[in-house]
Amino acid sequence: MTQEISIQLTTEPRTRPDSEKLGFGKYFTDHMFMMDYTLEKGWHDPRIVPYAPLQMDPASMVFHYGQAVFEGLKAYQTASGELLLFRPDKNMTRLNRSNERLGIPEVSGDFVIEAIRTLINIDRAWVPTAPGTSLYIRPFIIATEACLGVRESHTYQLIVILSPVGAYYSGGLAPVKINVESSYTRAVQGGIGHAKAAGNYAASIKAQSNAKKDGYSQVLWLDALEKKYIEEVGSMNIFFKIGGKVITPAINGSILEGVTRASVLELLGSWNIPVEERKISIEEIFEANAKGELEEVFGTGTAAVISPVGELYWNDRQVLINNGQIGPYSQKLYDTLTGIQTGRLPDPLKWTMPV
Repeated sequence: MTQEISIQLTTEPRTRPDSEKLGFGKYFTDHMFMMDYTLEKGWHDPRIVPYAPLQMDPASMVFHYGQAVFEGLKAYQTASGELLLFRPDKNMTRLNRSNERLGIPEVSGDFVIEAIRTLINIDRAWVPTAPGTSLYIRPFIIATEACLGVRESHTYQLIVILSPVGAYYSGGLAPVKINVESSYTRAVQGGIGHAKAAGNYAASIKAQSNAKKDGYSQVLWLDALEKKYIEEVGSMNIFFKIGGKVITPAINGSILEGVTRASVLELLGSWNIPVEERKISIEEIFEANAKGELEEVFGTGTAAVISPVGELYWNDRQVLINNGQIGPYSQKLYDTLTGIQTGRLPDPLKWTMPV
């Protein structure tokens, strides 16, 4: 796709927020990227316009049948002022995998990356510079046809918005408490769990809310059929270090294939650390702990990069992991990944892309 991107600059720039009070996803930059799809034209009219509310028909199919997918990635500013993206090609591959599952037309990943780079350069002044901060990038696609028939939409919009975000761990990397969810289900094999679909997150909100009321940061999801095998933690992938070996649930059709997950697997492999991708039950984790073999647990995702787990609670049983302290693998992975993302460390695997 070689279409030229039209650019309309805002005449009313927004006030940029205090970098110490960014939080996550609360502030948005001056501009957004948009592109339309119709059966007749395919993807067309790529444009950057001032950030503004969308005007949509109440019968737009996204509101009724949930054809909506999204991605999440970040741009980081280096000490020299260069902006870096982290493995955006992986996000585009996953976006099209999500599109395929939900019946949404494929997009050109290379073109969307170029559009993202153009958008970031226009709103470059919004990229925060304080340690741990970054520019969060949210591409998403929604079904826009006004129709109440249950079928795929014939029109779509792809939109990219940008949000300056604060450090995920404002007080430093800290282990979190996790509740193992035994009632609700996030996804099932054959469903849309492997896609980054909006509906997956809607299905997680009730359990997450309940867990927070009980003092837990996240929910550990088990498989839908047997309520036995571990899948994800919150909106992250999950890893366990047992007896010197790192184990993570295998991609099975209901687990999202995370970009950070893939990066962790590649890093561990380059360090000659034994890794297994396989089914792992919650009972196995508790048994490993009873034997003194459960050494570390951590989640991986774009927002947190690495999220150490200090406690698991399941069926009135509690496990304290590594005395509630950060494990050496968690710390090394976090330091290495964030070092590569921000240009503080070499990038031997060629994961970063300059904006």
